[in-house]
Amino acid sequence: MIATDNGRRVALVTGGSRGIGLDIARRLAGEGFAVTVAARKEAGVAAAAGRIEAEAGVPVLGVAADMADEQALGRLAAQHTERFGRLDVLVLAAGLGAEETVGAIRTKAYDLQMGINLRAPVLLVRELLPLLRETAAAHPERGSRVVALSSITGVAAEAGLSVYGATKAALLSFCETLSLEESGNGVNATAVAPGYVDTDMTAHLDGRLERKSMLGVSDVSEMVLGLTRLSARAVVPSIVISRAGSQLWRA
Repeated sequence: MIATDNGRRVALVTGGSRGIGLDIARRLAGEGFAVTVAARKEAGVAAAAGRIEAEAGVPVLGVAADMADEQALGRLAAQHTERFGRLDVLVLAAGLGAEETVGAIRTKAYDLQMGINLRAPVLLVRELLPLLRETAAAHPERGSRVVALSSITGVAAEAGLSVYGATKAALLSFCETLSLEESGNGVNATAVAPGYVDTDMTAHLDGRLERKSMLGVSDVSEMVLGLTRLSARAVVPSIVISRAGSQLWRA
């Protein structure tokens, strides 16, 4: 385990090899956090970890972990704990979606979305909760935080995204419950629910939605950074980020 005698805060970011997760990991590292970056593919994780370490000059651990594999989640938690022995911020950014109407839902697509978007975050929080509590007890002014990337589709339904929206709505409820149970121990949780963000995950919308109308990854990252600056007394159940335009509650 690396000693944190310099007081350096530590974050773990799932889905950290690209898109929103990568930007959050980079921004946290830029703020001085040591970071564990987790994603499914070894090459992507290695590239992201190397880039972040070179840019920010902070310790970075890259872990290849399939979020659909419960044993992989346990190994991720163990490797992070062994390396850093501290966890100030857990960012749950891994996720996937399938656009299909209710009448055309494929069982495999349903299982994947439920597994990656909901089951994995719940199980990973369970595995890391002792470390989150320990960190909060050692640093009671800041405490520790869980930030889950939800979606505005979990707040206001979007046609074709029934299962995706359901998983993201469940994350909103999960974060509220986690704060109810653990904020007294200094562990708070927030679900950040943005509309469409300009990443490779929204590339399928080309021709239907102008990319310049989408949120930027920095809009989401900035919210996450803001949460890390709050005291343990401040509980923020959820943050919704809508896109500009005449329809406020829309993806």
